[in-house]
Amino acid sequence: VQLQASGGGLVQAGGSLRLSCAASGFIFSANTVGWYRQGPGKQRELVATITSIGIINYADSVKGRFTISRDNAKSTVWLQMNSLKPEDSAIYYCNVRYLDRLDYWGQGTQVTVSS
Repeated sequence: VQLQASGGGLVQAGGSLRLSCAASGFIFSANTVGWYRQGPGKQRELVATITSIGIINYADSVKGRFTISRDNAKSTVWLQMNSLKPEDSAIYYCNVRYLDRLDYWGQGTQVTVSS
């Protein structure tokens, strides 16, 4: 299982970023994928997940601002982040919950939102 995340960067508050995660080494379409983040001095937390049949779950803190989507043909999951806030600053990790049992993680991509 390999997950390659990209798209992070520095943006001003109110701006937007789009994260991408390209997956390989497993049957992408059959597994739940998602995004988590870890801010400085904080535990890793869920941002959004999307199941194999398209059921989506968002953290309350990002509802209405972030959108997760997937393309099974491309084995890719995206996270569109709008109206970014300084508190969204974190390292964002792509995740696959393989066969609903094992968690695999990408290398992380840094998102920094300046005020």
